[in-house]
Amino acid sequence: MSTTEQRVAIVTGAARGIGAATAVRLAAEGRAVAVLDLDEGACKDTVETITAAGGRAVAVGADVSDEAQVEAAVARVAEELGAPTVLVNNAGVLRDNLLFKMSAADWDTVMAVHLRGAFLMTRAVQKYMVDAKFGRVVNLSSSSALGNRGQVNYSAAKAGMQGFTKTLAIELGKFGVTANAVAPGFIATDMTAATAARVGMGFEEFQAAAATQIPVQRVGRPEDVANAIAFFTGDDAGFVSGQVLYVAGGPLD
Repeated sequence: MSTTEQRVAIVTGAARGIGAATAVRLAAEGRAVAVLDLDEGACKDTVETITAAGGRAVAVGADVSDEAQVEAAVARVAEELGAPTVLVNNAGVLRDNLLFKMSAADWDTVMAVHLRGAFLMTRAVQKYMVDAKFGRVVNLSSSSALGNRGQVNYSAAKAGMQGFTKTLAIELGKFGVTANAVAPGFIATDMTAATAARVGMGFEEFQAAAATQIPVQRVGRPEDVANAIAFFTGDDAGFVSGQVLYVAGGPLD
C-alpha cells in the first residue's frame, strides 16, 4: 500500500453535490474519507457509495462554524480513521438577496459557514499535518468571488477564501503542507437550483441559458470540480501551493 493510499481525508459539506463527488473521488484514489456534514444522517448515501466500492468512510455530523463541534469531529476522525492529512473545506450555504434586502443574519450565516468554518476546520487539522510533515488543504472558492448580483455575502466570503488560502500556503509550506483553492463556475447542484428558483427560472432553463455563456457550451458537474480537487490533494502536487484554479469551462477575468 502506498503512502497516498494511507492518507485520511476530511471533506466538509460532503452529503451531496461537489462535496459528495469529492469524497467519492478521493476514496477511489485509496484515501479513507470522513464525510462531514451538518446532519450525520444525510451523509449515509455518500458513505455507502464509498464502502460499496471497497473504500473506507465514516459519516460525521458537525456544524463547521461551532468550535467545540469541530474539535470533537476532528478528534473522532483521528480516532476512527487515523490522523487526517487532507482537508477539503467545501461546506457552504446561500442566503442570496440584493444588498438593501439582505439581513445582518443572512450576512453572518454565510460568513460563519464559509470563512469561520474553514478557519476552524483548518486550525483543528493542521496539527496532524505538521506532525506528519505532509498536508493538503483545498478550499472551495467560487467564480462569484469576482462579483455576482444578489450575492454580496457569498461573493465576499468566496473572495475571502482566496486570501485565506494564500496565507495558509505561506504559513504552512515549511511543514510540507500545501493550500490551494478551487473556484467553480456554474456547477449543476442543489445550490445552483436554489439560485434558479430565486430568479424565477426553471432549473433546466437556467442551465441552458448559462451554457450559452460558457466557452465549452455546457454547465459543470460536481465531478469536474472533484477532479481538480483530487489533483491538489495528491503527492505529485507538492510544489503547487497558494493557487486559485477556476473550474468554469473557460477563462474568467
